[in-house]
Amino acid sequence: MTTHDYAAGATPPLGAPQVAAPERGFAPSAGVAPPAGAGASAAAAASVKRPGRDRYLDLLRSIALVRVVAYHLFGWAWLTVLFPSMGVMFALAGSLMARSLSRPAWGVIRGRVRRLLPPLWVFSAVVLVLLFAGGWNLSEDPDHGGTWGLVEMINYIIPIGAPPFPWNIGSKSGLLEDTWAVQAAGPLWYLRAYLWFVIASPLLLWAFRRAPWPTLLAPLALTAVVGTGVVSIPGETGNAVSDFAVFGGCWVLGFAHQEGVLAKVPRYLAVSCSVLLMAFGLWWASGHLGPDGWDLNDIPLAQATWSFGFVVILLQYAPSWQELPGRLAKWDKLITLSNNRAVTIYLWHNMLIMATVPIIDLAYNLPFMQGEAATGLLDSTYMVWMFLLVWPLIGLAIVSVGWVEDLAAQRSPRLWPNGVKRGAARGRRKG
Repeated sequence: MTTHDYAAGATPPLGAPQVAAPERGFAPSAGVAPPAGAGASAAAAASVKRPGRDRYLDLLRSIALVRVVAYHLFGWAWLTVLFPSMGVMFALAGSLMARSLSRPAWGVIRGRVRRLLPPLWVFSAVVLVLLFAGGWNLSEDPDHGGTWGLVEMINYIIPIGAPPFPWNIGSKSGLLEDTWAVQAAGPLWYLRAYLWFVIASPLLLWAFRRAPWPTLLAPLALTAVVGTGVVSIPGETGNAVSDFAVFGGCWVLGFAHQEGVLAKVPRYLAVSCSVLLMAFGLWWASGHLGPDGWDLNDIPLAQATWSFGFVVILLQYAPSWQELPGRLAKWDKLITLSNNRAVTIYLWHNMLIMATVPIIDLAYNLPFMQGEAATGLLDSTYMVWMFLLVWPLIGLAIVSVGWVEDLAAQRSPRLWPNGVKRGAARGRRKG
């Protein structure tokens, strides 16, 4: 499992209800302004006229979250090529942000930050309690000791940078592996990037409306500078700048979708250019493979170009569903739930993946598991069982702490917000 999925997860989400809800980071774009000019497809023209939530975008967000969980569990590098989750989530968040900035910027930023911080605080409190209970002493940490270590602790409260944590704590034979803190803190990079995108959005949107194409392509150019070693920025500052550059194009693509600029581009031209850009990304990756091979998280320029082109194609073919069609309709409740709890899912999924290990290990003590055949079967299917078990644990996290997202959005708390109204549910039970 890796700790920095430039794919979540996240955000995380970050997410907002309805991605987390009407005003959240993983939230969808709705009410897009009609595109002007020739070349807009009929589907795009129809989509911008329809108000309300776009279930296609909700579906994309749900797929992105599942992909993030699968990647962090199995570590399959090809998943970063199959579906660049983080690029998709940043684009959806950017689209919602552009729509919200029709209101005064300061109020929008304050609202986004308010929705982000309380779920983070709950997560941080649990992590810090476990760290200190496990014997971590910040003052004795060789990487984070002294005054600067105390200053870094603020990132557990406001994610403007990277929080301190030990690379090893406990023992390898303990209940959790000794790198659990690294895994738990992995998703927090997304919250940092999301927060900086939110703060920068008024300026970015101002620039986009005056010079759309330079603003849209500037992050790719910046990635070519800071993501290829031409300019090297050390430490977490370098990581933050690289994250901002790699996914900045996707965030601004959300602006282009919301403002109708993307819909003005003829589909054949947008798709052709995207395919060329994605082909360049794969070509670049082939010559700069990292320790995990084709994992685009280790290849910033490939990640940026592949994600950008992928998102353009997804948005060009966006059908703008107000209801999920056909067989997809049976997934409606789960998609609604995942969008309303995107922040919770993204923040907690890594810790919950690790929590599956001691639970599954209990199976080795069962009477019928004492033979070599049974033990070998469990060994060979261990990762599959982890994937199956992590979803019920995520469900428990949603019930236990997910309602904090509602409080952060100044709504009444809900334990299981899957779109089913309580009155309607009672009526069905009575019938």
